[in-house]
Amino acid sequence: MTKQKNRIFRRLLAFALPYKGRILLSILASLGVAASDGVIAKLVEPFIDRIVIAQDYELASIVPFLVVALAAFKGISRYVQEYFISTAGQMAIQDIRNALFGQSMNLSMRYYTGNASGALMSKILNDVNLMQSVLSNVVVSGVRESLTLVGLAGVAFYTDWRMALMSFVVIPASALPASAIGRKIKKFSRQGQGAMGDLTTALEQAFSGIKVVKAFATEEYEKNKFFQQNLAYYRFIRKTIKYGALSSPVMEILTAIGVAFVLWYGLSRVLADEITQGQLFSVLAAILLMYTPLKRLTKVNNTVQQALGGAERVFGILDEKPEIVEVSNAVSLSNCRGEVCFADVSFSYDAEPVIQHLNLKVSPGDVIALVGPSGAGKSTIAGLISRFYDPTDGQILIDGHDIRNLTLRSLHDNLALVDQETFLFNATISENIGYGSSCATESEIVAAAKQAFADEFIRQMPEGYQTLIGDRGVRLSGGQRQRLCIARAILRNAPILLLDEATSALDTESEAMVQQALSNLMRDRTTFVIAHRLSTIKHADRILVLEQGVVKESGTHQQLMTEQGLYRRLHDMQFKD
Repeated sequence: MTKQKNRIFRRLLAFALPYKGRILLSILASLGVAASDGVIAKLVEPFIDRIVIAQDYELASIVPFLVVALAAFKGISRYVQEYFISTAGQMAIQDIRNALFGQSMNLSMRYYTGNASGALMSKILNDVNLMQSVLSNVVVSGVRESLTLVGLAGVAFYTDWRMALMSFVVIPASALPASAIGRKIKKFSRQGQGAMGDLTTALEQAFSGIKVVKAFATEEYEKNKFFQQNLAYYRFIRKTIKYGALSSPVMEILTAIGVAFVLWYGLSRVLADEITQGQLFSVLAAILLMYTPLKRLTKVNNTVQQALGGAERVFGILDEKPEIVEVSNAVSLSNCRGEVCFADVSFSYDAEPVIQHLNLKVSPGDVIALVGPSGAGKSTIAGLISRFYDPTDGQILIDGHDIRNLTLRSLHDNLALVDQETFLFNATISENIGYGSSCATESEIVAAAKQAFADEFIRQMPEGYQTLIGDRGVRLSGGQRQRLCIARAILRNAPILLLDEATSALDTESEAMVQQALSNLMRDRTTFVIAHRLSTIKHADRILVLEQGVVKESGTHQQLMTEQGLYRRLHDMQFKD
């Protein structure tokens, strides 16, 4: 193994370390399995010499009991070994999957904008399953087969070291093809897992966007895309299977060569009266039994190579450094008043500037509207306040605290977001409204729904607040989903509100109701409103007009209408009819 493989393997074993008691018990049981094979090989000698040739019928009468006893001992040992190592492996895999999901939740938004969620799902599910074989099988299987190999080799050398030595010529010869096959399997297994990630991504996107697929009649296109991804995955797996299947014939041929040499040499020694027939068959039995664990060890190596391919991808996620981290002496934001200040803030995605030298001071309770063309940086400002990203330059302060010096939990406890993407979970209406407010009572959830004008349609649902709304709220209309998200923000009762196109999916009647609810909600709270509908922000305390990340205009609706600038042009375009 290379240094990298050794490092990955040690990291895998580190996850199994908490369950070393179970593993140790399984290894002890493996000793019983190995000892059984050694005893069987050794008993061949007296069986041939004393029973078959000398016709010792007294010894023959106890052979059936001995066979049953050995089989029972080996069976119990194998059961104990497999049960405890399998449970230890499953518990370790559970820890790995938990660590991987926990790390995924800690990764920054920038990671998710650059990586497909389907590929991440594949790593958590498929790659981790591959790693299970190392922790639940390879550790003890490797130990068991190695001990069996050593025990049988000991019997062979003890019986006749010359014949045993001749058989061992095959073992180093088998290492070269086994190593080459293992490298190929690792390579194609890793590529196959990448193809599985693409396959999972295709599935996730097709199911998530099923409404669009149906609306544009692209079912055949999605089928063909999936078929191609599935074929690509098969091609990699076919190569893995090819090399995996090749290992057994190679070992069979090498085994036959070794046995043939031993048999030829052993028969010549029997004819020369140098050894007994029983000794010959005892050595042959030991060698034949010895090649079985040798072949299994080759398969273990193949399994390890497959698992290492998956482990590299998994540890790549675990080693990913979150972009947004708390400082060691982070403070908790308590009794937040809602003062927000942008001090010469700039931000860029890679080399592309999105926000440039933004200076803004917002007093507690102010309503700030952000308008401008698509791509002007409006949603990015909300993302920076939420600390989904850190500014490239400058700082953002809340109540005089640089948000980079605050604990992430306390920062988000003081923020409520209603995003233009009305995401709802496949849970009940009550659970969706109460998401992020775990201590909320049912009456508080109902009160929030009433303020968002959602209570009426909720009570018309089959099970009211306990109605399951399907994946992403598919059973609701766009306006209903939007009002549930607004109810969720109302319940959070945070001093700073971020409304990113919060009324974009509402019809005129619903929008009027929700605007009234939002007006009540925004009272005495600092609010950032991102809107394309300029009619919804006329009463904002200040309107910032952005273009290419720069604040071009700032003022009230009345002031900006008199300036004949970008805001006036945007307003006239919307209301020209």
